[in-house]
Amino acid sequence: MDFLQTEKKWQKKWDKSGLYKFDRSQADNKKYVLEMFSYPSGAKLHVGHWYNYGLSDTYARYMRMKGFEVFQPMGFDAFGLPAENYAIKTGIHPQDSTLANIVTMEKQLKAMGAMFDWDYEIKTCMPDYYKWTQWCFLKLYEKGLAYRKEAPVNWCEGCNTVLANEQVVDGCCERCETPVIKKNLTQWFFKITDYAERLLTGLDKLDWPEKTKTMQRNWIGKSVGGEITFELENGASFTVFTTRADTLYGCTYAVLAPEHPLTLKVTTEKQKKAVEDYLDYAARASEIDRLSTAREKTGVFTGAYAINPINGRRIPVYVADYVLFTYGTGAVMAVPAHDERDFEFAQKYDLPIERVIEAKGDENDDLPYVEYGVMTNSEEFDGLGVEEGKAAIIDKLKEMGKGDYKINYRLRDWLISRQRYWGAPIPIVYCDTCGEVPVPESDLPVTLPYDVDFTPDGTSPLLKSESFMHTVCPKCGGAARRDADTMDTFVCSSWYFLRYPDNKNSDVAFDTEWINKMLPVDKYIGGAEHACMHLLYARFFTMALHDMGYIDFEEPFTSLVHQGVILGPDGARMSKTKDNVISPDEYIQKYGSDVFRTYLGFGFSYIEGGPWNEDGLKAVHRFLERVERITGQLIAVKESREDGKREILYAENYAVKHVSADIENFQFNTAIARLMELVNALGKYIDANPDKDTSVSAAKTLILLIAPFAPYFAEELWEAAGEKYSVFDAAYPVCDESALVLDTIEMPLQINGRVRARFNVPSGATKEDIERIIMNSDDLRSYFDGKTVRKVIIVPGRIANIVVG
Repeated sequence: MDFLQTEKKWQKKWDKSGLYKFDRSQADNKKYVLEMFSYPSGAKLHVGHWYNYGLSDTYARYMRMKGFEVFQPMGFDAFGLPAENYAIKTGIHPQDSTLANIVTMEKQLKAMGAMFDWDYEIKTCMPDYYKWTQWCFLKLYEKGLAYRKEAPVNWCEGCNTVLANEQVVDGCCERCETPVIKKNLTQWFFKITDYAERLLTGLDKLDWPEKTKTMQRNWIGKSVGGEITFELENGASFTVFTTRADTLYGCTYAVLAPEHPLTLKVTTEKQKKAVEDYLDYAARASEIDRLSTAREKTGVFTGAYAINPINGRRIPVYVADYVLFTYGTGAVMAVPAHDERDFEFAQKYDLPIERVIEAKGDENDDLPYVEYGVMTNSEEFDGLGVEEGKAAIIDKLKEMGKGDYKINYRLRDWLISRQRYWGAPIPIVYCDTCGEVPVPESDLPVTLPYDVDFTPDGTSPLLKSESFMHTVCPKCGGAARRDADTMDTFVCSSWYFLRYPDNKNSDVAFDTEWINKMLPVDKYIGGAEHACMHLLYARFFTMALHDMGYIDFEEPFTSLVHQGVILGPDGARMSKTKDNVISPDEYIQKYGSDVFRTYLGFGFSYIEGGPWNEDGLKAVHRFLERVERITGQLIAVKESREDGKREILYAENYAVKHVSADIENFQFNTAIARLMELVNALGKYIDANPDKDTSVSAAKTLILLIAPFAPYFAEELWEAAGEKYSVFDAAYPVCDESALVLDTIEMPLQINGRVRARFNVPSGATKEDIERIIMNSDDLRSYFDGKTVRKVIIVPGRIANIVVG
């Protein structure tokens, strides 16, 4: 078969007939299969695109053949930093490069042979999409879920600009390698923390990989403990959150984060210079560096003292960068005897280390002792266990008005402001009279201007567009200025799955009744690297829109699958610098897309990936050619016979059963291996004077089974078999369980655990029947004749083991 010509033939026919158009009248029987949409940062599809989209299309095609009305749209996550950086380097406008890349990728995706319904395409950089992204912002703003405050950003003094986290490499700017510092800017946030508990508990009912759910649970980071108030000698106070209130008697100093608003306020005049120098030093470290257990602990005494509320003890207050303002309250009660970081800091600065928890029994109780033990040196609380002690301490603090029970989350509000050009503008204006004013929905979209200088100069690029910045206040009609920042591109992808089914609706973001029919997404497929950002943000958006009454479901993706990573032939991640990048185009031009996508299914465990092997591609090419020969031979059989039917029906139904289960579980490699076993069985059957009807039926079953993997190829074989167009309108085979019950089954004969022979027994044979068959067979008995049989172990249908001495 000429695979390339076959693809052109069927692609043309599919397009002309509209084979994959979604039938909206069948929405009650829908199966929404969605792949995470791609970013058009390159001009060509890479192997990762094929691995994700080609094999998820296999699943979608299988579902269509099982009778579902499959909705499988495709679009592009088109805003973002790479296009803007490319524009800065080359002078090519990000809109021009992005749209050109999309045109190329559309052609390649169509040639892939996937069932994408292009009538539902979206491009997030187009005004007809980001109009509704801005609408989402306004809805969150109305509900108090979008707010503005001052927050630290990554700042490069060399480039004089703000950097995204992705642009900071080893604490330095990726462009000029200048050390990056923290700088406070006024930013927009989404209040995702209001949904922390629901985001946490909602994971329990999702069919997601357990590892991904664990990552989200850890990212949300629920801690149950107490909040304790420490008063300063100057009259001010601060609170700390702790999960170990039982150690409060061992608190010998307190620590404020460098960013804590009290840090400079409590610092004495004598310590001011040292603290200011330290704050400048701390601003140059990333949060990851600051949290590192290997990094030496540093800090400075503020000159201030606080009072430990449980015992009235006067304790010094330090500033240290191992405490983060973004977690808890930004202040900690330091208990060096029972916390490793506090212990290291106390040793360095010669601070008291006092044990208040002792080990139980023979446990090692060297300091720092961080396990659960028994309270000691804690006055009336001595002898209490940890849990009992926590409650007793907090109860006493509560009576004193100095503490209470508290649940804390590691999750922080989502900072969505970006001082970049290529993104959705924020629909807010600022008026000297009215202040902060949302843009009315009737004035959306706030259109991103084309003629903008995005050369980095320390400010948002949109500030340089006078025509964009100057506007009229929607409230008073006076002069106003627009917000100069754009939204994080994760905002665009946090609701796109809601827009797909209603992408041409110009009146609303989506029709509620229609979207409630179409969602949630039944199967979502994409990379595990999105576990704690995109997947969490999409869940937040869905819950928020549910609470506003726009949708009646709370979770966007019922079932989730992650694909693995295809590595280079050397087993390393593909990289131009390693010269191990595999270009799909050269292989597709040589073998065709069906061979390529079938190899991706066969050569790797889908959820794990693995190293590229060209020999595997050649093997799959030979396999498909053999399928073509065997189906042709089976269909050409002319005579009717009775012999051998049962065995081939067994092989056929065995394949149907296991290939079906494997596809549903995204175990494509084992599914294709089953198909290879079936082809081998059919090859033997052809050599044994096959029956006409059985042969034709088996050929059609094989074509139907292979269709989800090699769609163009299957269409050609289906037509050659005399069947009507299209193979994807045919029903997927159903296993006949009765065909899997054989009159006889094969069993291995082991002698002292080693397989020496195989023999057939009736399928319902008992232990006694099987032992009798062995003992009455001269051939089988020859393996242990002359030896003493010490034991006979028989598991019917599995093994027969003769233990001899």
